Amino acid sequence: MIGIQGKDIDYTTAAASNLVFLIDVSGSMGAENKLPLVKSSLKHLVDQLRPTDRVALVVYAGAAGEVLPSTACTNKQAIRDAIDRLESGGSTAGGAGIQLAYDIAVKNRIDGGNNRVILCTDGDFNVGANSDADMQHLIEEKRNSGVFITVCGFGMGNYKDSKMEKIADNGNGAYYYIDTQAEARKVFGTDMRGTLFTIAKDVKIQVEFNPALVESYRLIGYENRKLNNEDFNDDKKDAGELGAGHRVTALYEIRRTGKVWQPGTMSPEKVNEDLKYQSTTIKNSALNTQELMTLKLRYKEPDGSTSKYLEKALYNTPVDFAHTSDNFRFACGVVEFGMLLRNSEFKGDASMSEVLQLASGAKGADTNGLRAGFIDMVKQYSAQTANK
Repeated sequence: MIGIQGKDIDYTTAAASNLVFLIDVSGSMGAENKLPLVKSSLKHLVDQLRPTDRVALVVYAGAAGEVLPSTACTNKQAIRDAIDRLESGGSTAGGAGIQLAYDIAVKNRIDGGNNRVILCTDGDFNVGANSDADMQHLIEEKRNSGVFITVCGFGMGNYKDSKMEKIADNGNGAYYYIDTQAEARKVFGTDMRGTLFTIAKDVKIQVEFNPALVESYRLIGYENRKLNNEDFNDDKKDAGELGAGHRVTALYEIRRTGKVWQPGTMSPEKVNEDLKYQSTTIKNSALNTQELMTLKLRYKEPDGSTSKYLEKALYNTPVDFAHTSDNFRFACGVVEFGMLLRNSEFKGDASMSEVLQLASGAKGADTNGLRAGFIDMVKQYSAQTANK
């Protein structure tokens, strides 16, 4: 398990925020878990903003328009009233809405501040720029403006996950899915600093396993976030963003070589002997070390263009699974659940009962009740599938 923890910030002394709420009010947003949930979510966020922060409100359906000019949070009631007046109806001109929202964010830009568009939609763009490629091109143009984006997805049914993830991935942004009031409180309450304040952009992780000790490996998940090896050192290549206090977790499944390391006893060996034009020799340095892998990390400051580099080696010190941390075992339960949902070819003998056993046994203090929420979700899913 590899975890990255973004440093937290003191919100009371953080730079002022210039926010533009970009709200999809098309007909597809009429369901209770869409626009009504958007409105309550945004009002929850407004309640926490400071007098130095500013909010503008842009809507889009058949056309896009500004319904509230950039307003200081000394007048929160005007912001709440504008949110309350939102109603759904019409088709979805998402491209025009994004264009207008960025224009307003740039116009009211706070130098050294947090300039951000917060997009709330089910992603059902059907007028104007609507293909994934169109949206990607539009958002790539906008990311050089110094304005970040937070994409919040709502609802089910015609939910268009691919478009929203494209926008977040290519626009220096973060992506959240909100389906309940509890999740809204988490995103705009508990996670608010990570939602609003980017502390690092174009964050890239590269893992190199020691071939003398690891025969093969597999990254579990993140299939659509993989980069080519050469992209790691290319500062022109866009990658993910990390918010204040934000945590990113990745798990690898490895197959060990079965060799026991003893100083000076392992000799160089060749792998890929069946290749016609080349062969690869494991270095002496790999054979005579207890390093299992090396983690390499690159990231840029939010307003930077040159990456910084970090490197950390992990040593070959096996731990019995029962004695690993709650964080590790709980993450394994989440990953196992994901593989079962996707019917992964790698799921082996995984089962819902094992997921519940892992997650329940690693619940820990669970200060915010989020792990309990996951356990309840697994129980509900298990009950539903058992009744089919």
